[in-house]
Amino acid sequence: MKFKKLVSIFLSCALMAGMMAGCSGDAGTSNAPESTTDGQVSDTNTGDDTNAGGNHKIYLITMDQMDQHWVNVDAGCKKAVEELGNVDYTWLAPDVKDDAKQIECVNNAVAGGAEAILLAANGPDAVTAALEEADAAGVKIVYVDSAADFPGVQTLATDNKAAGTIAGEEMIKALEEQGITEGKIGIVNVNAATASTVAREEGFRAAFEGTNFELLETQYGDGDAAKSKDIAANYITQGCVGIFGANEGSTVGTGNAIQEAGQTVIGVGFDKSDTILNLIKNGYILCTMAQNPDVMGYEGIQTAVKALEGEDIGEEFVDTGVSVIDKDSI
Repeated sequence: MKFKKLVSIFLSCALMAGMMAGCSGDAGTSNAPESTTDGQVSDTNTGDDTNAGGNHKIYLITMDQMDQHWVNVDAGCKKAVEELGNVDYTWLAPDVKDDAKQIECVNNAVAGGAEAILLAANGPDAVTAALEEADAAGVKIVYVDSAADFPGVQTLATDNKAAGTIAGEEMIKALEEQGITEGKIGIVNVNAATASTVAREEGFRAAFEGTNFELLETQYGDGDAAKSKDIAANYITQGCVGIFGANEGSTVGTGNAIQEAGQTVIGVGFDKSDTILNLIKNGYILCTMAQNPDVMGYEGIQTAVKALEGEDIGEEFVDTGVSVIDKDSI
């Protein structure tokens, strides 16, 4: 009997470890090594994970670990945590954009005693059931960057449709300066479900209404730079005069394809990273719409604490702003 008990305990532990591996093994916590976008880990310590001092337990759950954008959201969170001094903070993220893995992250956060979750939803509907369970457990939901179709305390994000329109206007202006008033335009997006990038595409397309440019059918690369490069390269072979990348990976892929093709194609992107800035400096991307992810994280933690302490959090949607970065502004 004792042997059977030991076997049972071992199997239970193995099952629990397997469930956690899809999410928590790929992320950082306040008292554990934190995964960065390149798979390396760095030690952080921003709170007492025991919650013994009455600290608020808050989790950040992003779409993935791939983009520098999410690292900057995390940095903003950490700044707020350090200033407040009463928060136990954990960042969880799938290694790649995957609905099932993000659902695991939400479930793991609830199981870990989360009082509030800052969530960048991978899609509007996929995580709904998990959020319903979190809400039933009394967890406050604050959206950063991209909201799900489920009520939250507040959403802190870019006005993505407006920013997409600005991206389109920048491309049209650059094309017209070259004497190009018609031609094919390609769009490299993440997927057809992520609300933030879908809104960016809507705004971008709106900028071309009434022009003679032909916007081709959108192609999706899951935010992966390599996939996005292949898509952009295909657009270039179709004779596109401009290509829009709807997020960091899409923009990097677009710039790399333009560089490799050695052709004059106007690339306009979204998000800011060292790679994107280098592509702009070298003339392969015209400009990028730079968000303020650190503000999303910083204000998101502040909002979560206010909600947990019964304070007024203000507006339901907070536009965290966007800036156009080109070679001159760099």
